[in-house]
Amino acid sequence: MGIVELLLLAVGLAMDAFAVSIGNGLTMKKSSFRSALVIAFSFGLFQAFMPVAGFFLGSAFENVIKEFDHYIALVFLGFIGGKMIFDGIKEIGERKKGEETEEKIFKLSFGTLIIQAVATSIDALIVGVSFAALPDVNIWTAVSFIGVITFVISLLGVFFGKKFGRLLGSKAEVFGGIILVGIGVKVFIEHMFFGG
Repeated sequence: MGIVELLLLAVGLAMDAFAVSIGNGLTMKKSSFRSALVIAFSFGLFQAFMPVAGFFLGSAFENVIKEFDHYIALVFLGFIGGKMIFDGIKEIGERKKGEETEEKIFKLSFGTLIIQAVATSIDALIVGVSFAALPDVNIWTAVSFIGVITFVISLLGVFFGKKFGRLLGSKAEVFGGIILVGIGVKVFIEHMFFGG
């Protein structure tokens, strides 16, 4: 596998993490560069770890993982996104009623971040399994590319989301939740109907 192919693969794998990072940035009304780094590092770490795990698990478990990965992504991202949508709509409703509400700050817990990182890196686990079947793949070079590119793209995603989050105001949490649910549905549909 050449450098160009590896770069394209890494960017492709990072797209779900990028979209979730935008969702996180949208909902974080008060976030720091440190928060963005933690999010990006988490996504990069899991996106790099999963192919290694897949590589060493080998092709024996490929069919089992492929059978359930879309359900895992749909449930995890659907739950987190659904909660964000519900909370966001509730806040908008309270504001419309004229109720005094304290400015809400979305706090991304460690547990939620780990769930997001796992849900967005399941495809990377499958890629790792396929790496085991390819004779010309250096797993450590491959995961370095994948991890670093995911980190950079996720960092950009948080800042992109943060910028638009300021413009959207109280609707930001709803949009962030829609992004998460959308990714879960996308993964589910791809695997169920297109064999992705």
